[in-house]
Amino acid sequence: MSNRLKSILSGVGPALGLTLLATAAWAEEAAAPAAAAAPVTLDTGATAWMLTSTALVLLMTIPGLALFYAGMVRKKNLLGTMMQSFAITALVTVLWVVIGYSLAFTGEGAFIGGLDRFLLNGMEKGALALPNPIPESVFMMFQMTFAIITPALITGAFADRMKFSSMLVFMTLWLVVVYCPIAHWVWATDEKGAAIGFLGKMGVLDFAGGTVVHINAGIAGLVACLVLGPRKGYGTDNMAPHNLSLSVIGASLLWVGWFGFNAGSAVAADGRAGMAMAVTQIATGAAALSWMFAEWILRKKPSVLGIISGAVAGLVAITPASGFVDPKGALAIGLVAGVLCYWGATSLKHILKYDDSLDVFGVHCLGGIAGAILTGVFAVEKIGGTAGLLEGNSGQVMTQIYGVAITLVYTAVVSFILLKLIDLTIGLRVTAEEEREGLDLALHGETVH
Repeated sequence: MSNRLKSILSGVGPALGLTLLATAAWAEEAAAPAAAAAPVTLDTGATAWMLTSTALVLLMTIPGLALFYAGMVRKKNLLGTMMQSFAITALVTVLWVVIGYSLAFTGEGAFIGGLDRFLLNGMEKGALALPNPIPESVFMMFQMTFAIITPALITGAFADRMKFSSMLVFMTLWLVVVYCPIAHWVWATDEKGAAIGFLGKMGVLDFAGGTVVHINAGIAGLVACLVLGPRKGYGTDNMAPHNLSLSVIGASLLWVGWFGFNAGSAVAADGRAGMAMAVTQIATGAAALSWMFAEWILRKKPSVLGIISGAVAGLVAITPASGFVDPKGALAIGLVAGVLCYWGATSLKHILKYDDSLDVFGVHCLGGIAGAILTGVFAVEKIGGTAGLLEGNSGQVMTQIYGVAITLVYTAVVSFILLKLIDLTIGLRVTAEEEREGLDLALHGETVH
C-alpha cells in the first residue's frame, strides 16, 4: 500500500466515525417525543381586550336592554320594567359567584360542572383561565355578563304582568337549572381547550351564544307568556310603546355592546376577533334594512320600532356564527334574520294568539335558530376551523339542528315546571287591579310623571 493511500484511509476513519456519531445523535433526537409545548403565559393585550369586552357586555343589560324594553311598554310600567333588568344584574352577580360559574365551567362531567369554584374558591390573582392567556377572574367576569343578560331578555316576554317576587325566584332557579347546564354543554373545555360538554363534543358551533343565550331565553320567554296568559285588554286596549326614543337609545347601546359580546368571545385580540367584529356589523346592518323594507312593502311605512327590532334580530342571528363565517355569510344571515323575525313578531304571534309582550320569542328564539342553523351552512374552515355546507361539510347542518332541538326541548320543559311550581306556591301574576294600576305604583310605589 502506498504512503498516499495510507494517508487517505487514516483521514477517512476519524471523519467516518464523527459522521456516524452525528447521525446517531440526530436519529435519537428525532425519535424522542416532541418537546412539550411552551406553557401558556399572561397576554396583556388579550387581557386588556377582555376587560373592555366585559364592560361592553354589561352595558348591554344596564342600561341597554333596560332602556330598550322600558320604551316599549306603557308608561305605567316603565320603572317596573327597568327594575327587572337592574335587579337581575345584581341577583345573577351573586348567584354566579356562589355557584353559577362553577356549575358552568368546572368539572369533567358532560352534563353539568362541579363545585371546584364554589364561592370562587381557589381563584387566585395570578391564575389563568387555561387554555386562554387571560386571568381566570377576567374570564369569570366576562361569562358573568352573559349569564346576566340571558334571564334579563326573558322579562320582555311577560312584561306588565308578573309579580316582582315571583320573577326573582324564577330567575334564581332558572339560572341554576337551565342556564348553567346549557352553558356547560356548549362551552365548557379542559385546560387544553378540548370540549367537556356533550354538545361541544358533538361539534355544535356556538361562538357567542346563539343557543346558550338567545334560543334559551327566547323559548323560556314563550313558555312564560303562555303560562301567565295575555295581558288584560290584549287585543282591545292600546298597548303601543309609550316612548320609542328610549328604545332607540337602548337598541343603540345593544349594538355597540354586542362587539364585546361577539368579538370578545374570541378571548383574544387577534384576527378572529377582528373578523367577528366585522361580520357582526355587516349582519346587523343587513337585518335592519331587510326588516325595514319588509315592513315598508307590507305596511306602507318604515317604522322606527321596525328598524331597531331588525337590528337586534341581526345581532342575535350572527351571534352563534360570528367566529365561523366570512362577510358574505354574514350578509346572508342578516338578510334572512330580518325578514324571518319580522314575520315572527307580527304574523306568527297573531296566528298562534300568544301575548309575547316585547317579541322575545319572535326576535331572540327565531333569530337564534336561524343563526345557529345557518352557521352550519356558511362556516368557513380557515376562519373557525370547521367547514360548513358550502365547503362540503353537510353534516354540520344536522349537528346544528340537533343542538337547537336539545336546547328548545330542555329549556321549554324545565321552564314550564319551574313556572308551575312557583304559581302553585307563591303565585306568578299580579292581581287584575294591580295590572290596571301599573307595576310602577303597585309593586314599587313609584311612578314617572
